[in-house]
Amino acid sequence: MAPRVIPVDPFDLVIFGGTGDLARRKILPGLYRRFQAGQMTDAGRIIGAARADLTEESFRAFVREAVEEFTPAARRDEASLAEFLKHIRYVAIDAKGEGGWPQLKALMRADVVRAFYFSVAPALFGDLAERLHAHAIADAQSRIVVEKPFGRDLETARALNAVLAQHFDEHQIYRIDHYLGKETVQNLMAVRFANILFEPLWKAEYIDHVQITVAETVDVSGRGAYYDKSGAMRDMVQNHLMQLLCLIAMEPPYHFDPDAVRDEKLKVIRALDPVAPEDIVRGQYRANGKAGDSYADHAENPESRTESYIALKAHISNWRWKGTPFYLRTGKKLRARSSEIAITFKEPPHSIFDDERGWRENVLVIRLQPNEGMNLMVMIKEPGPGGMRLMQVPLDMSFAETVGADLDDVPDAYERLIMDVIRGNQTLFMRGDEVEAAWAWADPIIQGWETRGDRPQLYDAGSSGPEDALMLMHRDGRRWRDIRE
Repeated sequence: MAPRVIPVDPFDLVIFGGTGDLARRKILPGLYRRFQAGQMTDAGRIIGAARADLTEESFRAFVREAVEEFTPAARRDEASLAEFLKHIRYVAIDAKGEGGWPQLKALMRADVVRAFYFSVAPALFGDLAERLHAHAIADAQSRIVVEKPFGRDLETARALNAVLAQHFDEHQIYRIDHYLGKETVQNLMAVRFANILFEPLWKAEYIDHVQITVAETVDVSGRGAYYDKSGAMRDMVQNHLMQLLCLIAMEPPYHFDPDAVRDEKLKVIRALDPVAPEDIVRGQYRANGKAGDSYADHAENPESRTESYIALKAHISNWRWKGTPFYLRTGKKLRARSSEIAITFKEPPHSIFDDERGWRENVLVIRLQPNEGMNLMVMIKEPGPGGMRLMQVPLDMSFAETVGADLDDVPDAYERLIMDVIRGNQTLFMRGDEVEAAWAWADPIIQGWETRGDRPQLYDAGSSGPEDALMLMHRDGRRWRDIRE
């Protein structure tokens, strides 16, 4: 079953930071794949803008190298790549000065969608926004895309929102979180709201707890100085994991409409209870003799108190979820790369079976990476004679079974989200008040451990995290799911 491709309108997409790592790894290869699929038409153009004094041809060579490095050979061909490169332009630009802005304005076309991707440090957002308007490059229909971090606390998030609001209306601002572009995340909304099967059970009366895990095998080497000022709470929990929690816990919106969906997500964030210190575990990886250097080595800070791992228990104070805990965890240098949401249902109120040794919970597992898909763990009779013995089996809803050989054609997160920008669809992007509400919840947690002077617990690189994280679940009579690919 091949995905249906709907071409977008003609556009000029300017990528500020067009020679940067994100553009090289994700944005440019993703745009090539959308061009190859026919979604980006011949009327689409991509304009790189950066400090580097490059010619248009040298930037095209950069784009070619990026596509060849980050697009599998089986998914590219020379004819389409050569045609794609004809749609590439370049302008050397000074974000804080006047250099390059007249040239950029001269490149822009009338009567096409104008989008500007701010793939730069947040400190430059205000300068770019101001100059886009000062040179009359952006108009009331233009769109800007901004990458996280959206501030490092509530105060800076408000300041960043205020800077952008000076030049762009909220409907023009696309705060991108690539987790929301994943196929499975969107399928979660479809499973919940397009089927009557789960919605009657989607509440505290039937759900025992929810686990959200984003485990990474990578360390912070090469970006340790940046990460040491951020940590797992700011880098992952406040945005990525918060968005996943919202999609699980939100009420059905009245319509699949950008503001309707984001209104319901905002209600979830505002209903989150403060998190007690005993419900938080912070960790920091150490060298175990096999997995290289420690976090402190990578951060070049032997006294670092920044967490590379965090686990916490959250509660939502509303009618649907009162009493159901949400366990969140994420970390670097863990045993396996795995991102999943597991909804564990309660035990039946009464069992009719004498032998319950094989009983396990019903669990709906939404797997984000790797091997995106879903499965529902249910109990059946173990085959064969000898009485009624129960066993747990999965009802598999993986995309590999459904999409089959066309699985590789499913767009990745950045491909989908950039095309949504061109369409003007903000459903999968965060709104300003949503970002600020998330920081309002996260700030007291961060301020608490900074005030107490807490140190993260050390854990071995390549493990499942610190021991205290296990106790966070064990004391509630529960256990974390295994981290595995």
